[in-house]
Amino acid sequence: MATISQSARTPALPDPIRAAIFDMDGTLLESEAAQHRAFEETGHALGWPMEPDVLAAMIGINRDANRRMLAERLGPDFPLDRFYAESDALFEASVEAGLPLRPGAEVILDHFRDAGVKLALCTSTEGGKAQARLERAGLLHYFDAVVTRSDVTHPKPHPEPYLLAASRLGVDPADCVAVEDSYAGVSSAVAAGIATVMVPDLLPATEEQTMAAARVLPSLTALRDLLLAPTES
Repeated sequence: MATISQSARTPALPDPIRAAIFDMDGTLLESEAAQHRAFEETGHALGWPMEPDVLAAMIGINRDANRRMLAERLGPDFPLDRFYAESDALFEASVEAGLPLRPGAEVILDHFRDAGVKLALCTSTEGGKAQARLERAGLLHYFDAVVTRSDVTHPKPHPEPYLLAASRLGVDPADCVAVEDSYAGVSSAVAAGIATVMVPDLLPATEEQTMAAARVLPSLTALRDLLLAPTES
């Protein structure tokens, strides 16, 4: 699990919010759950059942880091290339069938768009796949900028992806809000100096995430409701 330094905490949402930067998998799309199922089913089919802690460690992390982690934890006998080839085939079948949106995805995107807030996507998925996934889900048109794994040298949990997203929007990180579901994503956004809202998907917020994030909320609709709530004078 990525560690968030105490000095990197961003406990308050900016006022006003000038830009919102969203993760994709597990935040806007139900793709994290589909990928999780593909890994689990493939492991069983190959005779290498994936332990829950191994599956959890794969959430929100880019492919290269996951390959290294699996090689270290499962050893040289694990059929790494075959595992990814077969799990990718299962996952792509889910993509072709249509990945559902996370509850409230269009609600929160519409809210920010109607408020004139700039929008960016920041994902660990590679460029072509990310763009295609967004377009298929009907979400690509919302975003003024898209940052993928292909755009950065250092992926999440490093701050580079979020810093690049803010730069492409032309907005100071301190004036942005990030929306994430994974530990690595929260670490990345917080390290970039961006107030971060965690909406957990497959993994619950730990004490560390709860302390570091500006908010931990049950849904994207809850974020919209929070932003619409009257402020105390």
